[in-house]
Amino acid sequence: MHTKQATACPAPNASHYLPDVLFEKIIANAPLIAIDLIVEDSKRRMLLGWRNNPPAKASWFVPGGRVRKNETLDTAFARITEAELGQIFQREQSVFVGIYQHFYPDNFLGQHGATTHYLALAHRLWTGDCQLDLPLSQHAQYRWAYPDSIACDPQVHAYTRAYFSSEKN
Repeated sequence: MHTKQATACPAPNASHYLPDVLFEKIIANAPLIAIDLIVEDSKRRMLLGWRNNPPAKASWFVPGGRVRKNETLDTAFARITEAELGQIFQREQSVFVGIYQHFYPDNFLGQHGATTHYLALAHRLWTGDCQLDLPLSQHAQYRWAYPDSIACDPQVHAYTRAYFSSEKN
């Protein structure tokens, strides 16, 4: 049986964002889909960024981002890697790890009680010795760490630690 992949509508303009009031209502009523990047270098270390923004503000987290409406996973992966790693990678360069559920007590505005629910599609991406041009828009700083130290570091967000332990949320 042969199936043809449907052609997606063009992705929204990167400079066009939903007004906060509308986005707040969406978050209050629906889960968001995201791609999380478990980035590994040639020394088998993993990339972590110190989050600037809620949710998960002030913790070490893997890079990643939301999938936009009418955006294919391949297009989202390329856009997210460029925005988060400073370089475009293709989804076929990664290994799909699994779907993880993330539940936060706050939203992108930091409002507690306004919960956020993500379905995170975790992808492992090997960058080897590639020099990444890491932007500071979502993360104040970056660090490379070995999986065993990530799994037990309390400053690493529990959802990121789960990528490096046997527990799956």
